[in-house]
Amino acid sequence: MVALVTVLLLTLGLAACGGEETDPDGGEAAAGGSGLPVSIEHKYGTTEIKSPPERVVTVGMTDQDAVLALGVRPVGVVEFSGLGLGVAEHPWSKDRWGGAAPEVVGEREDLKFEKIAALRPDLIIGLYTGITQADYDKLSKIAPTVAQSADHPDYAMAWQEMTRVTGRALGKKKEAEELVAEVERRFAEAREKNPSLAGKSFAVADPFKPGQYAVFGPTDPKVEFMKGLGMTVPEPIAKAAGKEQAAVIGSERLDMVDVDRLIFLTSVPDAEKTVEKDDVYTGLKVAKEDRVVFVPYNPVGAAVSFNTVLSIPYAIDQMVPLLTEAG
Repeated sequence: MVALVTVLLLTLGLAACGGEETDPDGGEAAAGGSGLPVSIEHKYGTTEIKSPPERVVTVGMTDQDAVLALGVRPVGVVEFSGLGLGVAEHPWSKDRWGGAAPEVVGEREDLKFEKIAALRPDLIIGLYTGITQADYDKLSKIAPTVAQSADHPDYAMAWQEMTRVTGRALGKKKEAEELVAEVERRFAEAREKNPSLAGKSFAVADPFKPGQYAVFGPTDPKVEFMKGLGMTVPEPIAKAAGKEQAAVIGSERLDMVDVDRLIFLTSVPDAEKTVEKDDVYTGLKVAKEDRVVFVPYNPVGAAVSFNTVLSIPYAIDQMVPLLTEAG
């Protein structure tokens, strides 16, 4: 069985932090229309980027997706632990790597600074992360580093903002806005074509251990994805999660997930069989009426968990049929 710490790696691995940007040199008119130089404010100060970067290292667990979407292949990345997929194997981004996997420079906040330095980056992006001031200081000595935002808790920055911050850092502000608009269009299209989901209550949970469940709160990327489809988070779940991304509950509190659609994200073998042995679960109305969806993290659950400008279209295509067919 998966330990709780692994669950939290999977869960807190979701919705990053970036910063507000200022562009004192005239935005798109500067540097031949690239929007550079630019100054980006973040949790640990302000980073100036003078010219379009060519060797980018991402140290946030999902940061590579926005960089790839903007036409730049990171030379170094960190792994999103526990999903069973390598960074260059995700189906929503695999083709963009061109068959060349990047150097893995860490896992979560366990960064390999010597590896990062050896890659000679000219920009480091760390939005979907919880790096410390000490880590930032080390990184900024290697290359200009854009860290998570001071305006959000770690892992609680919306995908739109992460994409825009990345676009500014790469000198691709216009392209980033276009990407955001296209993904928002995909969400709008999904809502229009599937009105049966509108306003439906939902819960996203990980049955990480027999009788124990991580139930994700409103700021978690997986929940943000579901909200993008027009669904709603019940107040008891929001209250239980509080400022955290997930509330860990026992079977006795499963009443809070007796909703219109219950989505279990699973990372352990036979998770569905294990859950179905839980007498409290089988007594829930959502279970009796077959409105429960079991989704493995590899790969669909990972796409929902990433909730990035690249993974969202893939997740919509995979999840909407499951949600509309349930019940």
